[in-house]
Amino acid sequence: MCIGFTYLNKTYPKDCYHLPKIDKLVDTTAEHALLSFMDAFSGYHQIPLCWKDQEKTVFITDQGLHCYKMMPFGLKNARATYQWHVNKFFEPLIWKTMEVYIDDMIVKSTLDDTHGQDLR
Repeated sequence: MCIGFTYLNKTYPKDCYHLPKIDKLVDTTAEHALLSFMDAFSGYHQIPLCWKDQEKTVFITDQGLHCYKMMPFGLKNARATYQWHVNKFFEPLIWKTMEVYIDDMIVKSTLDDTHGQDLR
């Protein structure tokens, strides 16, 4: 199923929360012995929408009207909202043993022996 949020996205201001710069993230992984790459696929769908905003995502099917209760992909500020959440969740690890760009995550270890602990 594909839902276009074009009109909804036009009515909302852009979230000014910044996304990390890719070149800086790549540079922070240099000289690390081991890297583990993870993809938090469908992570957007784990963030609940405010009940007042759910009705703005309404769509019609043969079974009637439905709306999203969790943040759908395609909303203008979904990326920034998700980035804010993962930054807050992983705040103690970012720039140390972990880097996060939206739903892509890297765990990095300077020593082979510590990689298992860094992943935990």
